[in-house]
Amino acid sequence: MAALMNGFGSLQCKAMVHVEKGHMQASGVAFFSPVNRCAQVHISSIPHFIGAKSVSASQLRMRHKVGSIRASAASCLQDDTTKYFDFVVIGSGVAGLRYALEVSKYGSVAIITKAEPHESNTNYAQGGVSAVLCPSDSVESHMQDTIVAGAYLCDEETVRVVCTEGPERVKELIAMGASFDHGEDGRLHLAREGGHSHNRIVHSADMTGREIERALLQAVDNDDNISLFGHHFAIDLLTCQSNGEIYCYGVDSLDAETQKAIRFISKVTLLASGGVGHIYPSTTNPPVATGDGIAMSHRAQAVISNMEFVQFHPTALSDEGLPIKPATRRENAFLITEAVRGDGGILYNQSMERFMTSYDDRAELAPRDVVARSIDDQLKKRGEKYVLLDISHKPREKVLAHFPNIAAECLRHGLDITQQPIPVVPAAHYMCGGVRAGLQGETNVKGLYVAGEVACTGLHGANRLASNSLLEALVFARRAVQPSIDHMVDADVDPSFAKKWARPVLSVSLRDSILSDIIEKTKQARMELQSIMWEYVGIVRSTNRLKHAEWKISDLESEWVEFLFRRGWKPTMVGVETCEMRNLFCCAKLVVKSALARHESRGLHFTEDFPYLEESKRKPTVIFPTHIQELTWSSKPLQKQLQCK
Repeated sequence: MAALMNGFGSLQCKAMVHVEKGHMQASGVAFFSPVNRCAQVHISSIPHFIGAKSVSASQLRMRHKVGSIRASAASCLQDDTTKYFDFVVIGSGVAGLRYALEVSKYGSVAIITKAEPHESNTNYAQGGVSAVLCPSDSVESHMQDTIVAGAYLCDEETVRVVCTEGPERVKELIAMGASFDHGEDGRLHLAREGGHSHNRIVHSADMTGREIERALLQAVDNDDNISLFGHHFAIDLLTCQSNGEIYCYGVDSLDAETQKAIRFISKVTLLASGGVGHIYPSTTNPPVATGDGIAMSHRAQAVISNMEFVQFHPTALSDEGLPIKPATRRENAFLITEAVRGDGGILYNQSMERFMTSYDDRAELAPRDVVARSIDDQLKKRGEKYVLLDISHKPREKVLAHFPNIAAECLRHGLDITQQPIPVVPAAHYMCGGVRAGLQGETNVKGLYVAGEVACTGLHGANRLASNSLLEALVFARRAVQPSIDHMVDADVDPSFAKKWARPVLSVSLRDSILSDIIEKTKQARMELQSIMWEYVGIVRSTNRLKHAEWKISDLESEWVEFLFRRGWKPTMVGVETCEMRNLFCCAKLVVKSALARHESRGLHFTEDFPYLEESKRKPTVIFPTHIQELTWSSKPLQKQLQCK
């Protein structure tokens, strides 16, 4: 069941949630108790998180000294499968790295990432970071642009915080060595993108994310208090329960290179694991974006919000329209940044008819949801596979200076963007929903914080404004620091606690032939799931198609799980491919469940059955923790939840 919630407040773990007439209504300071709760998706009202208490500098030093002594004792118990840290960060994008560099001043930090450290959504971000850095711009203007793009579903307090603190976060990046483009006057060159009323995008050509990632990774590399664990796949969060509250004490992971299960015990865990792009067949996200953080949080009984709002970037490079086709299918679609349209790029159909003026007065500078739906409509009406984005009317030297990466990629396939239009098509790009977070990145699970795309802070509402993603990641990574330190100095983790959770079982115990069959079956299931999501849960939806998706996904998951267990797979067994598949199934179901709950069209969620905005529905969708007996394998943690001491 699903419902909408007034306001985008926070969660506090003191439950006073009433069930009346089939709906859950919050009164007082509310928490959504994870105990004996049926699966619920709600659209109703929640108050804000109560902020974490602060401690004085002297208290912090004394507590940290005690904490360090405990950490030293724990380190003596470390072995090659159990590691103890004050902070564990899951993900190595801008949010995770920026947070790690701050908390490392107060304790030991482990960053675990499922591939190479640079392989994150941040690294693929082309456009830039939006921030008010021009005298003619204002925080109020940035706020208004964000709220309009978000179809008025944004949380105004969150928007104000991010737009106000953003400029300082950008200046910090520059101080750390990030290099951004400057104009002839020596000032930062500020670009403009769709939905923005001013030039406010700080960028490094069309490779901004790569430059930010470079600067942050270099700083991490120079920090002796940070340990980076590459090729470690996060499996499940380690949680226990006490007095109706859930506590997080780290994460189990799979070292893909050694094929060992590694347990990380920590006082504080930050999830910065990115989005869910690979629930769809075509996405601009790197292969690592399989919704791991959202799925793990859901299994750990964290509250999830706004999962129906999947942003499809209007302009991914269409390989079908290139003169020279790529030799193999791309793992992720090549993004053509919003800044191309911001710089004057024009969209045409294949008859070279400009069409955006027929859909929106802002034409090519309309927000992404509008442009993506307009392109989708053109493709369906005309029976074509792609549209054309033309920037060739601009001076050649400026095009090459602003978009060198795009120009090089297109030229590699026989297309000169200074003379020819670029074939583009929408692709899954960004999850505006995620793990519900307060203004300091806190969740309803104690000791678990979130930042970046995995989080749902209320900033984006029903549609993200261009270049607000890196901004949000920077702001919330920084805001999560103080409450994390406060929690760390107060936390008392018994090192022997690590032995109480059951250990994951490695799939290498199966015969090679069986493992090969399971991996092949998993690949097939993954492609089928992606096909279902694109066909039934794409840019334009309907209640009937969403219900079909729900049935088809349920049947597909049941068939896949039955195949695994018939071949000797165990419920606590782990392998990278199967763990990713669990997470993809989990996130796909969350998207469908949320979409079925919203009986209106708002932002990125457009449904033919409810094609208009409804003021009474202007509330976030919230998915509450689910009763364990009702869960499928993809939605259950591998180990039973413990009772805390």
